[in-house]
Amino acid sequence: MNPSHTLPPSAAAPAVLESLRPSARMPVLFVGHGSPMNVIEDTAWRFNWRDLGQELLARPERPQLIVCISAHWLTQGGWCLLGMAQPRTIHDFGGFPRVLYEQRYPAPGAPAVARTLAAQLRSPATGEPLRLDEQEWGLDHGAWGVLLPMFPAADIPVLQLSMDYSRPPAEHFALGQQLRALRDQGVLIVASGNIVHNLGYMRTGAGINATYPWAHAFDAQVTELVRQDRLAELAQFQQWGQAEQMAELSHPTYEHFLPLLYAAGAVEPGESLRFFNTGFQAASISMRSIAWGL
Repeated sequence: MNPSHTLPPSAAAPAVLESLRPSARMPVLFVGHGSPMNVIEDTAWRFNWRDLGQELLARPERPQLIVCISAHWLTQGGWCLLGMAQPRTIHDFGGFPRVLYEQRYPAPGAPAVARTLAAQLRSPATGEPLRLDEQEWGLDHGAWGVLLPMFPAADIPVLQLSMDYSRPPAEHFALGQQLRALRDQGVLIVASGNIVHNLGYMRTGAGINATYPWAHAFDAQVTELVRQDRLAELAQFQQWGQAEQMAELSHPTYEHFLPLLYAAGAVEPGESLRFFNTGFQAASISMRSIAWGL
């Protein structure tokens, strides 16, 4: 276990981001985040997050802003965009070692950019602009748990986008399509969830290739659609393997699948593709992650 990722609030002091400027197209990431312990344990998952972050920072242009969609910020009746200048680190879990609760990710927000984007982005169903959250939420562990290993300096502003859980999957994909243009303005899209996520079937100590037939089949179906660039079909996941209950077992609730739809929506047709962290944690959590446009 490595607790050295805790940063003091003064560690990140970048210039305030007031607006976005044109840039080379930024990649899109879907990151399987799994257990909160992955942020501090010396696992292959975390090491690969670290290496990917270093690769992104070594590009000719670094991200101006990260827009993160996490499985752990659900809203009802509309989408929200985080709008505070200093988002708090949310420890939205229980029963873990103290060192995990001591972790902080003091990345700044970008209130001016958040106000602009909240007005530009629209609910796919109603066409209404997004709401701005300036005081309630923060960065939950689905966001900071992967951003901390990737960008430990916490010097890239982060906006988190909620997911309206009352809306059908196709609308989440449609909102992801609206994010696509932001990639040409220095915005790195980071979606954080899991392709398979069933805590009721976890097996502690299971190897990274150990899983259930239904979990393997669901993960394989996603992999094949992504490889074939049939990304819009991911929104039909609830219809897969109905007789075998493949989708229901893979996602008793589907908040961990929805972030993938935002990432997929933000992808341009035919973009380069890379899978990483392919494997399972505790048998019933797929850690498969995807990078487009790297």
